[in-house]
Amino acid sequence: MNKHEWNQGQLLRLSGQYWPTCTLHAAVKLDVFSAVGDQQLTSEDIAQKLNGDKMGVTRLLNALTAMNLLEKADDKFFNTPASKSFLSKDSSGYIGHIIMHHHHLVDSWSKLSQAVKTGHPVRTRTSYNSAERRESFLMGMFNLAMNLAPRLVTEIDLFNRRHLLDLGGGPGTYAIHFCLHNPQLKATVYDFATTRPFAEKTIEKFDLTDRIDFIAGNYLEEGIEGVYDVAWLSHILHGEGPEDCQRIIQKSVSVLEPRGMIIVHDFILDNTMDNPLFPALFSLNMLLGTSGGQSYSEEHITDMLAGAGVREIQRLPFQGPNDSGIIAGVV
Repeated sequence: MNKHEWNQGQLLRLSGQYWPTCTLHAAVKLDVFSAVGDQQLTSEDIAQKLNGDKMGVTRLLNALTAMNLLEKADDKFFNTPASKSFLSKDSSGYIGHIIMHHHHLVDSWSKLSQAVKTGHPVRTRTSYNSAERRESFLMGMFNLAMNLAPRLVTEIDLFNRRHLLDLGGGPGTYAIHFCLHNPQLKATVYDFATTRPFAEKTIEKFDLTDRIDFIAGNYLEEGIEGVYDVAWLSHILHGEGPEDCQRIIQKSVSVLEPRGMIIVHDFILDNTMDNPLFPALFSLNMLLGTSGGQSYSEEHITDMLAGAGVREIQRLPFQGPNDSGIIAGVV
């Protein structure tokens, strides 16, 4: 594999990359793109809608135009097709929640050197006690999963399965799409009690309340209720250290029927741990916010599954955004 050779200009661009990032975050936080909507508005019009300072708003709008997130003609600003599709709350493709989740992580990323030096996180899970941050995180996960799940569920054969456990399933997006794709399937979403309102609202929106239920609990500290023939663990292992991951997998296996299937979906590193880029960076994100969380390699996950008695372990050919992958086996 060819290694990228850096030059001075590229390093400086990388160093200042947070400038456009923070510009996007500010625009989403202020809801600029929803304010513009389908209209062509002056900066003064937009400043009034945002209850903001005209000079500050004008500079932000000009920067967004330079970033090709807005267009400008005759001193009037209007949305691009992309900003209208993804950054306006009026669109079903809105991804502003996950962008705001990224915004909430900025402070901790500015303290990365501290976390690296001490080996301890600089943010805690108590930060998600904030209703705003909890909503950004949960609905951000919903945004991402809604784009991925319809494609992902077609690549996993659950035709003969009857009851799926969506462990740490958040708003239940994957449970919903597995059920939509498999008419015979029921599902149970297991997550913290604070997640229940988001999950129940989402499940009701898809008219699946008769097939998907919600159990509130802490899968690290409590047992898992019920009996299932498939367990879906999507993006939960990276939040925990190896010992807790082994416990989570063991608990999941314990509630599976014979020949039950366990499926792990996560950002997966090469066995050398130094590629691909996103899982390697995500491992730093876990250092910033957890005491033991990290990105795991295919070998790590396979060994954990085997340690819980899982057999016929295989990595499926699926590759998602940011190098997410799927490893599955049966008990």
